[in-house]
Amino acid sequence: MDPVPPTDPEVVVVRYTGGREVVFFSSSVFLPASDYKDSLNPILVASKEKISIIIIIIIIIIIIMDGRKDVIEAWYMDDSDEDQRLPHHREPKEFVSLDQLAELGVLSWRLEADDVDNDKELKKIRKDRGYSYMDLIEVCPEKLPNYEDKIKSFFEEHLHTDEEIRYCLGGSGYFDVRDHSDRWIRVAVKKGGMIVLPAGIYHRFTLDTNNYIKAMRLFVGEPVWTPYNRPHDHLPARKEYVEAFVNKEAGCHAVEAR
Repeated sequence: MDPVPPTDPEVVVVRYTGGREVVFFSSSVFLPASDYKDSLNPILVASKEKISIIIIIIIIIIIIMDGRKDVIEAWYMDDSDEDQRLPHHREPKEFVSLDQLAELGVLSWRLEADDVDNDKELKKIRKDRGYSYMDLIEVCPEKLPNYEDKIKSFFEEHLHTDEEIRYCLGGSGYFDVRDHSDRWIRVAVKKGGMIVLPAGIYHRFTLDTNNYIKAMRLFVGEPVWTPYNRPHDHLPARKEYVEAFVNKEAGCHAVEAR
């Protein structure tokens, strides 16, 4: 039987399905509401002020628990022509959040790289996004045939007509992507980090000074690794990317400026 809400006119009722709490917000003090029974879930009655504090605490906990920042970090690059394997921070450093990357269509996860075969989250991602193909690649002088040519090719600015999905199982590397203003953002990925670069985004890849990365490559259907070096703005994948992310962002800024 559903509980009867308190008679306080300022009460707000929030229900969470799936076996989670049913919480009542009222002007009374924060305490268990023994007067209200729910067959599955506890009920709490709290003042709006205290609920606000609780919500803030929950948000902070969620941010702290988001371990992606431990394995994926991004920043704007300087214009130096020094060794491409160096970090190339600007001075002062200018970091880019994972939310900002998402605005460019770049998605990210932190997964269990030491237990790939039993990782339920990885299996769910593959199922939800249709990643039926998988292989592994190790990029280092000792393991990658034609290493010098491949590294040079990876660092040429290019796009693909499909997503590029890379899950770092060991080592580390840099994925550079262009922002809406055509500036380079360097995305550093370590063991446990997985990123998805959307079809049509201009990007490039290089190892860092550790000179090693082991990555899982995922793909929808049979893999097509064809790179289209810039410029290839006429490709449908590029036009779709610009429309979905670049023009959309420009439109949002135009609305804000009014």
